[in-house]
Amino acid sequence: MKVKKKLFFNLLIISLIFLIDRLSKNFILHQNSNESNFNLNITSFLDFNLVWNKGIAFGLLSFETNFLYNLTTLIILVIIIFLIYLIYKENSFSSYLYGLICGGAIGNVFDRLNYGSVIDFIDFNYNNFHWFIFNVADIFITLGVFCLIFKEIFLNKKNEN
Repeated sequence: MKVKKKLFFNLLIISLIFLIDRLSKNFILHQNSNESNFNLNITSFLDFNLVWNKGIAFGLLSFETNFLYNLTTLIILVIIIFLIYLIYKENSFSSYLYGLICGGAIGNVFDRLNYGSVIDFIDFNYNNFHWFIFNVADIFITLGVFCLIFKEIFLNKKNEN
């Protein structure tokens, strides 16, 4: 029963992240179809700008060849399968962090398979400095990874002592 409950909550986390990611990206795509030069200023340091990302996280390693793009997509799919295995196997809070990463990764893979690139649109900036443009899925992936690192560094050391 405990395993079913954990899997249910992880499936819920993954589904909610995927849904939030899809809704945000659909909103941006809809806005972009109405305007030829889409730029939505939210605050003085936050804009929504549509960018089609053919690389990996935050637009890094953009690939020009289909082979490298497809290989990267395949590797990401293998990682998602491994994360699902870890969710099933893990009996701690870490399984929920794997769910955060998995939900975001599935959102970005959906874009890769449907559009041939990932929809990025969140643009933090100050004066002329712009951080990498990213999306909601990237937020959850990053949050999950940072929490896992924090857990490993600080919480596991505490348990060892």
